[in-house]
Amino acid sequence: MTSVPTEPNRKFDLTGSQAWQELSAHQPHVYAMHLREVFAVDPTRGRDLTIDVGDLHIDYSKHRVLRETLDLLLDLARQTGVTEKRDAMFWGEHINTSEDRAVLHTALRLPRDATLKVDGQDVVADVHAVLDAMGEFTDKLRSGEWKGHTGMPIKTVVNIGIGGSDLGPVMVYKALRHYVDTDIRCEFVSNVDPADLVAALDGLDAETTLFIIASKTFTTLETLTNASAARAWLLEELGAGPEAVAKHFVAVSTNAEKVSDFGIDTANMFGFWDWVGGRYSVDSAIGLSVMAAIGKESFAEFLHGFNVVDHHFLTAPLHQNAPVILALIGLWYSNFWDTASRVVLPYSNDLSRFPAYLQQLTMESNGKSVDVDGHHVSTDTGEIFWGEPGTNGQHAFYQLLHQGTRMVPADFIGFAEPTDDLPTANGTGSMHDLLMSNLFAQTKVLAFGKTADEVAAEGVDPHVVAHKVMPGNRPSTSILAPKLTPSVVGQLIALYEHQVFVEGAIWDINSFDQWGVELGKTQASELLKVITESGSPQTQDDSSTDSLLRWYRTHRGREA
Repeated sequence: MTSVPTEPNRKFDLTGSQAWQELSAHQPHVYAMHLREVFAVDPTRGRDLTIDVGDLHIDYSKHRVLRETLDLLLDLARQTGVTEKRDAMFWGEHINTSEDRAVLHTALRLPRDATLKVDGQDVVADVHAVLDAMGEFTDKLRSGEWKGHTGMPIKTVVNIGIGGSDLGPVMVYKALRHYVDTDIRCEFVSNVDPADLVAALDGLDAETTLFIIASKTFTTLETLTNASAARAWLLEELGAGPEAVAKHFVAVSTNAEKVSDFGIDTANMFGFWDWVGGRYSVDSAIGLSVMAAIGKESFAEFLHGFNVVDHHFLTAPLHQNAPVILALIGLWYSNFWDTASRVVLPYSNDLSRFPAYLQQLTMESNGKSVDVDGHHVSTDTGEIFWGEPGTNGQHAFYQLLHQGTRMVPADFIGFAEPTDDLPTANGTGSMHDLLMSNLFAQTKVLAFGKTADEVAAEGVDPHVVAHKVMPGNRPSTSILAPKLTPSVVGQLIALYEHQVFVEGAIWDINSFDQWGVELGKTQASELLKVITESGSPQTQDDSSTDSLLRWYRTHRGREA
C-alpha cells in the first residue's frame, strides 16, 4: 500500500487517516480469530515473525496480528512520518518543542570516532570527555587511591537521586551484580521518606562511605533534602567540619555554583546536557555508581549494547525493525483493542527492577493528552507498564492474565545461560532450566489455552470443567538473549526507548518533556508551610485538603 501525503501546512489527521480507518475496519476480523486458528492458517509464522538484533532474539508471532495487520500498521508508521521524525532525533533537531531542545540520548553511546555536531557543539567530544573523567575518577575509587577524610579507602558508594537519577542506576547495578569486580558496594537512596536514607546508612562506616548526589540542576527537593541529611550524618559520625565534605561527596550535575555551595569540589562534578532527559540518562554520568561497581571497561560494553540497537533502529527497514514492529503492536492493542496496559515479565531475578524502570521510561514519556502543538489528542496515548520477575508473578497475578476478562499483552524476557544455577532435587536439568520451562509454558498457554473438551477428556468433574478452561488468545512477545551481560542490558533498554519514540511519533506528542510532575512539586512546597507553621493554618480552597491537613496537624501534636 502507498502512503497518503498530507497537504502542506495542514495538520495530519491521525484517526481520519487512511491507515487508521483501514486498521479500524480490519480489527473485527482479527478479533474473531483465535490464535489457534491464526497459527493453523499461517503455520510458519513462529519462524517468520521473529527479528534478531544484536544478542536479542525477538519472537512476536504470538500476537493477535495477521501479516495484513502488520502491513497496515507499517502504513500508519509511514503516513505519520516515523522515519523522518526518527532521523530528526538522531541528527539533533529540536524535537522537544516545548523546551526547544534536541533529544540526543543516542549520542551518549556513540563511539569516540563518530561525528555529530549540534548547535555548533561537538557532541561526541563532549560525551567522551565526561566518560574519560568518570573513568579516571572510578579508577581511583576502585584502586583505593581515592581516600576519605581520615585517609581510608572507600568501601560503599551511596547514590542519592530520584526518578531517572535512581531508577536507572539501581536497576543496572542489580542486573549486573555478577560484573561487579570490586569490594565497593553500592546503596541507593531516592525517597524523601527518611526511612529510605536511614535504612541505607544503617551499619555504614562514614570513614569509608562516598555519596554521589545526582541532580542536573542541584535543586531537586527530594535529592537535596536527602543529601543535606547525609552530609549532617557524615560530619557527625566523623566529628569533622565542612572540609570533610569534599572527600566524601561528588556530584552529577550542571550547576557548579550550587554544587560548590554544598561543599563539593567542582573538579568532582560530572556533567550532562539539557538534551538528556532524566529517564534516558543511565548511560550518562548518572551511571557513575554503576561504573564504580563494574569498571569503565564493562561500562563501555554497556554503552556498546545501546549503540547496537540504535544502529538497527536507524538503518533497518521498517518491516524488519524491532522497535518499530513492537511499538506498532503496542499501539495496535492500546488504540484498537482498548488494552490500557502491558506487563513486562523478566525471567531473571537480576532484572527485578526492570519493570519499574520501564514504568518511568514509558509513562513519563508518553503520558500526554495534548499533541506537540498543544491541541488535545484524538485518541488514547501511552501504555501503562507494570510487572514482576517470573516465576513470582505466576503465583500472584497470572490468574488474571490467563482467565480474567481483561486482555493484557505481555513481554517475556529470558536467557539461555543463567547468572547463577543449581541442580534440581530430582536431578533433571537445573533450576535455570526449570525457570525457562515456565517462561515457554506460560507463553504457550496464554496463546493457545485449553478447551472445555480437552479439560473434560482428562476426567475432570463436569462441575469443575468450566473453572479449568484456559481461553488462551492472550498475546505475548518473547525476548531471548544468550546471557545477561552489560551489552545485553544496554540492548534491552534501547529496545524500549525506541518503542516509546515510535509510539509518541505516531501520536504526535512530545515524549521528552514532563510538565505533569511539576505542579505537584510546587503544591507540596506551599503545603509544607501550612503543615509546619505555628498557629491556626490557612484555610485551603477545598474542604478535603483542608480537612486532611488539619487531621495531620492534630496527630503531629500541632493545633489544627
